[in-house]
Amino acid sequence: MPDALLSTRELEAHYGDFQALFGISIDVFPEEVIAIIGANGAGKTTLMRSITGLLRNEPEMVVWKGQSVGGFRADQVAHLGIAMVPEGRQLFQSLSVKENLIIGGQMGRKGPWSLEKVYELFPILKERRNVPATALSGGQQQMVAIGRALMSNPDILLFDEISLGLAPIIIKSIYEALPKIIGQGMSAIIVEQDIAKAVSVSSRVYCLQEGRISLKGRSDELTREAISAAYFGV
Repeated sequence: MPDALLSTRELEAHYGDFQALFGISIDVFPEEVIAIIGANGAGKTTLMRSITGLLRNEPEMVVWKGQSVGGFRADQVAHLGIAMVPEGRQLFQSLSVKENLIIGGQMGRKGPWSLEKVYELFPILKERRNVPATALSGGQQQMVAIGRALMSNPDILLFDEISLGLAPIIIKSIYEALPKIIGQGMSAIIVEQDIAKAVSVSSRVYCLQEGRISLKGRSDELTREAISAAYFGV
């Protein structure tokens, strides 16, 4: 096995006195897609926030290419090559589609993704490039959020609740675009409530329940019954 690109090691996370994560250890290998599943409140978003530096941790709890980065700020993490498509998209309301995308490229990292490549991936964004990003539909806004993250040319892309609140036809189009994204040599972590979708696009799955890993394994080996038991705690 190659060395892990990204690892968490007995990761804990707190919001004040409330502990949200308990000893979470995951690995992501180069050009691998893993899925994080779990019910609302299981700790999925907290895990994403911890990896990306939005929640600070002990340095050794997050390891990137062999370097302990758990204490890094979010901007430092982004410069390393870790990007996130956040839950709720969090676009800049006063900026156009094009301006939101350009902001993603401010990291200055070299790689395959440019404004034109994002427009090729999501042609509707080129058509609406001068429209305020928040005037778009929810699905189009998600495309902007994905494009903005890609513009930083990351080595790993974190999708937090990739299909939350989107119409099925939009979810289908975004998942159809994933192979073109991951096919650029990138790794990904997909946080998804749709278990079937998560399993279908990933090589391995981690299930969280109440801040702990309740199940992990290869996507093609985990049974529906095992996943259901881990998901619901039965």
